Amino acid sequence: MYTLKVLTVDDEPHICSGIVRVLEKFTLNLPDIEEPVNFEIDTANNGETALEKIKQNKPDILLLDYKLPDINGMDVLDRIEAKDNAITTIMITAFASLQVAVSAIKTGAFDFIPKPFTPDELRSVISKAAQNLILGRHVRKLEEEKRKIRFQFISVLGHELKAPLSAIEGYLYMFKDRAMGESLSDYENMINRCLVRTEGMRKLILDILETTKIEAGTRQRSIQEVNISSLVQKSIETFHPEAQKRNISINRDCAENIHFTADIVELEIVFNNLISNAIKYNIDNGSVHIQCHKSNDMLTIKVKDTGIGMNEEEINKLFNEFVRIKNHKTRDISGSGLGLSTLKKIANLYQGNVKVLSKENEGSEFIIELKEFDN
Repeated sequence: MYTLKVLTVDDEPHICSGIVRVLEKFTLNLPDIEEPVNFEIDTANNGETALEKIKQNKPDILLLDYKLPDINGMDVLDRIEAKDNAITTIMITAFASLQVAVSAIKTGAFDFIPKPFTPDELRSVISKAAQNLILGRHVRKLEEEKRKIRFQFISVLGHELKAPLSAIEGYLYMFKDRAMGESLSDYENMINRCLVRTEGMRKLILDILETTKIEAGTRQRSIQEVNISSLVQKSIETFHPEAQKRNISINRDCAENIHFTADIVELEIVFNNLISNAIKYNIDNGSVHIQCHKSNDMLTIKVKDTGIGMNEEEINKLFNEFVRIKNHKTRDISGSGLGLSTLKKIANLYQGNVKVLSKENEGSEFIIELKEFDN
């Protein structure tokens, strides 16, 4: 239950009691808000008491009479607006002139309701104020989350680029100082290490650009009929040298006649990520098994490895951006931490899902379901 605090400020007791009766039984259901909204009501019969109550227990909504026995409602509004603009104020007055309404709104009031008003009119103005207030909070919360994500993005990016840049810089100083000798062959190992580091940074930048385009919906998609078996074979050939170095076998179970209407680049990203990870996180002399099956308009892809596997905690974090499983088994494995989050975004584009089954030291199986694009 989402509870909003309402403070009613009016010197007429029957107005206050009437508002309490209407609102304490009122429950509001708002679009995009899962919890129903109810109201906790307090009252004050003059401006100074209202200001004290606002100070002690800040309300979310202020129902404020214009004419009060000590200071008028406009003075109250002026004093609280300077300190706290998070309170949504609705002016109540028998002096329902346009001038008063305009002055109140200029000073910071959200809305204006003239006396006498019916319960339905009260509920209507409270509903609008509550919706504006809650949606405003949600927008601010989303903006704060975006700010945190941007900060996290910059921090992680800086961290991921710092290590390879430092390594390359160190090697270059060694070249400059001729630390290993005068012959170029003396530096061959360092040159190769620099190239590996540079390739890692290039892949990180490309992954960032690709996932940003997919998330923003700005990537130009080319929908066509794709032969899944051919695409799987292409990905296998791409990563075959890496698998061969560690004697990892790759076998596939994909019928030759599976055709799927989709963007071929997005499917390449899916297969490349799955097969690359199945090799990287595998054990030497291990195996990778790729299975594809189509039923009606749904394509199911399963990629199983005999690798190091994951525990439950690691699985739960797996599809977040810049998340890489870090432990003594993975410390020498490079990656951007964006591949699986991109994979999940693509699955969402195809109204599908991604699941993972894994056990430590036994391997992992990724299961992706994609719905065929309907032209």
